[in-house]
Parts: sequence; C-alpha cells; structure tokens
Amino acid sequence: GGLLRTRKGRGGKPFALMMPDLDTIRRHCFVDGAEAETLSSPASPIVLLRRRSGPDSPRLADGIAPGLSRLGVMLPYTPLHHLLMARVARPLVMTSANLSEEPIVTDNSDAVGRLGRIADLLMIHDRDILTRCDDSVLAVDPTGAVPVRRARGYAPFPVRLEHPVGSVLACGAEEKNTFCLARDRDAFLSQHIGDLENAETLAHFERTITLMRRLFRFEPDVLACDMHPEYLSTKYALALADDTGLPLVQVQHHHAHVAACLADNDVRGPVIGVALDGTGYGTDGTIWGGEFLAADARSFERLAWLEPVRMPGGAAAIRRPWRMAVAHLRTFVPELLGVASEAEGRAATPALLENPGRFAEQGDLRRTGLASIPQREVQVVLRQLETGLNSPFTSSAGRLFDAVSAVLGICAEIRYEAQAAIELEEAALRADPTDVVVYPVEGACDGPVKLGPLWAALADDLRKGAPTERIALRFHRSVAVAVVRTCVAIRSRTDLGRVALSGGVFQNRLLMTLLDPP
Repeated sequence: GGLLRTRKGRGGKPFALMMPDLDTIRRHCFVDGAEAETLSSPASPIVLLRRRSGPDSPRLADGIAPGLSRLGVMLPYTPLHHLLMARVARPLVMTSANLSEEPIVTDNSDAVGRLGRIADLLMIHDRDILTRCDDSVLAVDPTGAVPVRRARGYAPFPVRLEHPVGSVLACGAEEKNTFCLARDRDAFLSQHIGDLENAETLAHFERTITLMRRLFRFEPDVLACDMHPEYLSTKYALALADDTGLPLVQVQHHHAHVAACLADNDVRGPVIGVALDGTGYGTDGTIWGGEFLAADARSFERLAWLEPVRMPGGAAAIRRPWRMAVAHLRTFVPELLGVASEAEGRAATPALLENPGRFAEQGDLRRTGLASIPQREVQVVLRQLETGLNSPFTSSAGRLFDAVSAVLGICAEIRYEAQAAIELEEAALRADPTDVVVYPVEGACDGPVKLGPLWAALADDLRKGAPTERIALRFHRSVAVAVVRTCVAIRSRTDLGRVALSGGVFQNRLLMTLLDPP
C-alpha cells in the first residue's frame, strides 16, 4: 500500500477493494441485506461497509484505509475481473489508472508513458475507451442507497423531474464536478468528472459535454453555472454564452444544493433548506457553507448561517485545518492564546508575535492540537488575522469541523479532501454513545448561529482533560441540535414545515443519524 501511494502521489486517501464474492466480503465487513443487494446490483458500485475488527477477523493491510472504520468494497463486474478473482481468490486493491487528481488514462500509448512508473505490469486491450467513467461509490443507510460518487452504472441515467423544463445545460461547480443536460422532465447527469483544477480535467469536462450533447441530440436554450467568478466551469459557461448568444443564469451554490435535493426527492417546495459544505460563493461576496435558506427551485432567502470566521490564507486553510483552529480560537476563546477577549486578542497579537515563546507557556494551549505546530507558522496566521490579508470571512460548516479536528489533535494537515472531518467523525464513533451532553447552542433566524458558547464549553472540556472521543461526540451532538433549533426558529417565522438537507457535510453518517434517528 505504501509503495502504491508513493507512486500515485495519493497521500492517505483510502483505497477501494475488490473481493471475489459476498462470502469473502462478509468475512471482512458487516453486510446487511440492503448493502448486499446494492453490491450485487447490475451497477456493481463500491459500497462503504463497516469493517470487522475482532481478533478472529481476517487481517488486511493497515495502509488500505488508515484510521477508518469503513472500507470501500465492490464485487467483480467484468469477465476479466472474474478470471482474475478465480486465480487469486483474495481481496485486491483496485485504483484508477491515473496519477492523483488527474483523469483516468484512456489511451494505450499514454498508459505506457504515464503509468509505467506506477505499475510493474500493464495489460492493454484492443478496444478503445471512448469516455472515462470512475467507479460509483455508495453508502447505504435506513433511507436507502446514498450516492457519494455517481458514475459507472448510474450515469447518465436521468433524474425524473416533477415538471417539464426547457433545454438547459448546467455546468456544475469546481470540485467533484458533474454537469447536467435537462430537457422536458429528464435531467441527464454526467458521470463524476473530478475537480476542475488542471488542463487535463477541464479537457475531459469539455469532451464529455460534447459527447453527451451528441448522444442525446441536445441543443440548449439556456445555460446555467455557479456564481463563483473564478470557477473554470463558470468561465466555460460565460465563453459559451458569448459564442452562442444563449442566456446564462448564474446560480448561488447553496441554493443549487437545496434545489438538487428537491429534484432528487420529487418535492416542489418551498422548504427550509440546510446546506452545509466546505465552500460556496455567497451573494455578498464572502464564502458561505453553513446556510439555512427558505427556498424552492426558483428562489431563496438566506435566513440564518453559521457565525462567520476569517479563513487565514484562503485555500491554505483548507489544506491545513490548524489554521482554521487558530482563527476559531482567536475569535471565540482567545484565552487559549493567552488573552482574555477577542478585542484584547487583537491588541495582544503584536506582543505575541514578538514573544513566540509565550505560546509554549500557555497551559491551556498545550492541551490543544496546536501545541505541535511550529510557533513561527502560528505567528504568520495571527498576523493574517490581525490584518485581514488573504483571510476572507467564511460561514463554512466544513471549516468548523476542520477547526475542531485540529484543536483536538486529530488532524492538523490533510492528505486528502475532508480528511479532518472524516477522522473527527471516526473519533466520535469510538466514544461512549450513552454520553448525551450537548454544548450550549441556540437556533437563529435573521442572523448568525452563534458559535461562542459552543467553543467555550469545548475549551472547558479540554481544560478538564476530557477524552478526545468524548469531545468529538459532544461536538457532533451540538451541531445536530443547532441545526434542529435553527430550523424550529425559521419554522416559527415562515410556517415552513419541511426541511431539505444537502451539502457534503451531510455525508457524515453520525450527524445524519443524530438528526434522523432510526
């Protein structure tokens, strides 16, 4: 596993496994009836399964899914897979034929040139690959199979819409891009394209749009894209609108999350839309991500949001969650940095910069995950927070989870997307589930959901030496209660009685269980 990670540049991101049959999967993982049905379906997706960890359980390499309680597992789905499994009769790591963050290689000569330093052997075929398609990834919960990545076996099957629409090409967002061709009552979703962050993935995006337009004989009447001005998908849509003269509608990211949830569940709205994710461009020019909306498919009103915090270094704060930890501590519990209030924190920052040893002297700070961060790096972040340089405000729930993960010493720097939040959830799952303590949180309407009381109580637990797992579980419970109380506050004002949950944070199965117990 370590050699393959090094060759692919994959960091700590978990690998998927292929196992010969359901009996083998059951020896390694817990599998219920719905999960077995999903594994055995014609789509043959990767399914996230709880791994067995008892002394009698078969051992798998530690590097497959480091620190995680779930494995991504699939069954053979091609004749070649069945031949391979008949020979080896044991689990095999299966990973895409690509370098990390690049599209899958489709050309034999390209494979020899690009993958020769990854694979010791290459088996090629005389059938050309016309379009890339990753394996689909699903999680199964009491409501059914929930797609984490919708691709092979599912795309481009349409989502059936409640009402007919015109011909719309919707270009999607930047991360984990998929696009959509909507016509009449069908919304044809592309396979998972990937993050539009390099020329290869952008070219894959453009080629796949061309292919699907040809397959479905689709000519758009309207173009749609995200509001973010720097997304490559937005720039593609703007250029296409200029070339064709077609009208372009730019959609706020979190409104799109809620509208997609409505379409997926065949609900017209209006609803209370809760969109919790990492990043989305807000109508006020700040970074949203902890949003409570009154919304239908056409419009929305922002009624509440998580209290904004600066994001020091912009994208650097995503890669290094400890930066968000410093921002939250300085904003809400500055005494952990050796000062008594946020105002005093601003005044004291220059002194702290001049006396970096003061960090090491703070007993409270030593209880946090920041104690291991080089003091000079913390100084840079404090200066950014003091000046606001490259430190936009964000209401992101994803960044809140990152901050707590770093403060608890779980994950200070990520090696794959959402690692800090995933490992925070794993810590919470190891806690005693009978602990039902909730940190102080209140609902909100027409304003921010205040985070200060939550952070104060969490800091108090740190001072008392509470186990990391217990604090992680209490944090999850508190977020769930904050969501519920905010929805109740919005209902009292709007009379809306139905809630739509959307956004990447809701892939956290513990949070979903707390919000909707079985």
